[in-house]
Order: sequence, then structure tokens, then C-alpha cells
Amino acid sequence: MKIILLGYMGSGKSTIGKALANELNLSFVDLDHAIEKQMGMTISDFFEASGELKFRRLENEVLNNILAENDQMILSTGGGTPCYGNNLQLMKSALNAKVFYLQASIKTLAERLLSEKDTRPLIQSIGDENLLEFIGKHLFERSNFYLQADHVVDIDQKSVETIVKEIVELL
Repeated sequence: MKIILLGYMGSGKSTIGKALANELNLSFVDLDHAIEKQMGMTISDFFEASGELKFRRLENEVLNNILAENDQMILSTGGGTPCYGNNLQLMKSALNAKVFYLQASIKTLAERLLSEKDTRPLIQSIGDENLLEFIGKHLFERSNFYLQADHVVDIDQKSVETIVKEIVELL
């Protein structure tokens, strides 16, 4: 079984993915970390040096390889991963894959991302006072992709353990 986690940055994909992998005794793969390992640099540095288009091409290639090479895993994707190229179709058509959207409110996302802006290339230059509006617009643009997941899990005001339990019950 492949469990793939989608969601906006700050929705807890990596944290929940690790906990879920531990609960189900499966390997955990963080797509962003796999990309960084292949590039030999951070995504922020790659964005700055090569731009988003080259990053999205590499992301697609790494995603394709991970899905092909792993029969069982928990995969945490980047926030934009399902929104580019054929990534969403790759995930949804992968053998034995279940795709989960970790849905959070704009307020929850803004609260979480405020302290992480330095490590998030897409919001580094956004003023704190404009973060809510940016997330709202960005989330609106991406929602159509996220909502194509097999399951939508609301994560607001829930512990990691509760979210993991909900996902396990949906399997």
C-alpha cells in the first residue's frame, strides 16, 4: 500500500507522515527531502539558482521514480506537487495508492507558517500582514487539485495522533 499525503505547506504532511509510517510500520518518504538529496542543495537554494520551472520538472521526475521504486510507503509531497504537470494523475494511478488531502483552515496555516517563513521559498518575501491573504488566494488556486484526493481529512484543532487514527480508519 502507498499512502500519499497532499496539502498546503504547513498542513503537517511530514509530521503526520512520519507518525503514520510508525503506526503502520511502513517506510516514510518526504518528496522534498528526496529532491534535496538528489540536487545536493536545499529547495530554497535551487529555486533561487534555477527557478520554479526547473524545480517542477525535477519534482516530477523524482516523484515518478519514488512511486515506481516503492511498493509500500507513506509519501509526503510538497504543497504544490499535485498542481503541476501530471503529478496528481501519477499519484492517483500508482498501484495500491490512496491519496489523502490534509485540509487546514487559512488561519491555521498562517499561524503555522508565520514562524517558518525563512525556510519557505514561496512566502519568504510576503509581509506578515499579507500572509493570510496570500495563503487564501494560493489555497483557492490549489483547492481543485487537493480536493481530487481519495480522502479529505480536516486537521484543524486535532492532535497528530487523532489525525493518524482517522487516516487508518479510512484505509
